[in-house]
Amino acid sequence: MIHLARLFYLLKVLGRYRLDTFLQGHKGTLLLRCVLSPFFIGNRRYLKEPLAVRLRKAMEELGPIYVKFGQLLSTRRDFLPDDLADELQTLQDNVPPFESPSIEKILSEELDEETQQIFAKVASKPFASASVAQVHDATLRNGDQVVIKVIRPGIEQTIRKDLMLLRGIANLLQKLSSTGRRLRLIEIVDDYEKVIFHELDLRSEAANTSQLARNFDSSHDLYIPKVYWDFTRKNILVTEKINGIQVSNIEELKRHKIDLKILAETGVNIFFTQVFEHNFFHADMHPGNIFVSTSSQKEPQYIAIDCAIMGTLSKQDQEYLARNLLAIFKRDYRKVAELHIECGWIPRGTNVQEFETAIRTVCEPIFEKPLKEISFGKLLVQLFQTASRFKMEVQPSLVLLQKTLLNVEGLGRQLYPDLDLWQTALPYLENWHSRRISPLTFLAKIQESIPRWIDQLPDLPQLVIDNLSQNPAVESLQSAVLRERSKNERAIKSKIRQKNFLGVTCVSLAALALFAAPMSFLTSVPSVSLILGGFGVYFLYFDR
Repeated sequence: MIHLARLFYLLKVLGRYRLDTFLQGHKGTLLLRCVLSPFFIGNRRYLKEPLAVRLRKAMEELGPIYVKFGQLLSTRRDFLPDDLADELQTLQDNVPPFESPSIEKILSEELDEETQQIFAKVASKPFASASVAQVHDATLRNGDQVVIKVIRPGIEQTIRKDLMLLRGIANLLQKLSSTGRRLRLIEIVDDYEKVIFHELDLRSEAANTSQLARNFDSSHDLYIPKVYWDFTRKNILVTEKINGIQVSNIEELKRHKIDLKILAETGVNIFFTQVFEHNFFHADMHPGNIFVSTSSQKEPQYIAIDCAIMGTLSKQDQEYLARNLLAIFKRDYRKVAELHIECGWIPRGTNVQEFETAIRTVCEPIFEKPLKEISFGKLLVQLFQTASRFKMEVQPSLVLLQKTLLNVEGLGRQLYPDLDLWQTALPYLENWHSRRISPLTFLAKIQESIPRWIDQLPDLPQLVIDNLSQNPAVESLQSAVLRERSKNERAIKSKIRQKNFLGVTCVSLAALALFAAPMSFLTSVPSVSLILGGFGVYFLYFDR
């Protein structure tokens, strides 16, 4: 019954904002309109608004889960039109806080009695509230200022219900619409499910926070709040309270005389360090999660919170991404095309020349502008859009990277409009690539691999045999060798039979000659018997 009520509400919202127009011209349009038609009355005014605006409003009305899904959908700029992606990116996750149960009751249920005593004070009202969790100020008895992040009660059940409906809608749109198939909506829902349930376990966020802090332990550029592991549970996360200015508050940053140019460039360096040095990057770097410390004006320090969503790349994707970016910067479009095929991002049967031409068509107009006016992130988006025409399937990790790069670049240009992302990125990429191919790196890789090689050494002969036996070319060669060996063996056996016959014949004739001669000692043996006997012995025993 609850599912039916939720479905009815969903259909009501879809009808109110006339989202049936998404399927305009497709075979499923008539069916959807029949289902939604009872909700069309009095809602014609919404047809005057752009489709992207109507979709955004519908998601806001449906609630936090759909808002979050819209935010995720906005990252798929490799498939979505720009106007739709831009509109969905404006979705705000302003959710009223929950009042029941109280934060005190949640703490008493999650923590044992001894652990509860560590809090000297806990604010009853949250200072921030989102779709999945809300955050309260607190003070430990030792005086430490902390924040307590608490998962919304019952949110998991709500998410599961909404995911069922989302998957049903995605399945319907994918069957009825070519656009739905091109967007691979079911895959997007599956990715969303993984992300949202990952966020529901705050121990995972705590582990991500600790890892990121350890990566930047020796760097002044980025500070990550301390995690209080003794008081962290699946539904509760306790971290150090940070003091800083929200990165989007430009006026406040100027008032504290923070060098915005250095701040913007530092942000770019942090991004590339995370991606290419640590291979572990914060994938939710919107202004609400990024702050700036006021401790230093000339060497500003970032503070990052909310590490629920982190991204990693495979070693292959990391390598090819760096090489692609270098090739794009140098306008070596042939290299870009070859790298896409080489790493398997697009099918191997793709015509390299056609793909190269398509890339050149996208990139050349962009490079006619001054570098500081070129959006690094948007160029990457357009490259993925072009590659999608050649059946490129973008991996979720690359989508997260794309989203993060757009956020970083947007923040950087907000801080310092003249930021030249290319000038900052190119030396970094070149140095990174040089280190990757240096002899020291090569030796380090060998040293790292030696223990694994030693472990595999006893199995090597069998692995070689198994591999050879599974190779069709080798099997064919083996068959040919066996046939030739059999042929040679038959020839040798025939030759041996011939020699045996000759030997026996010679010995027999020698014996006949000997018996025909007068019986005497060896000196009386006829010479013909000796000659024939000698040939017989030779053929029988020596000529092999």
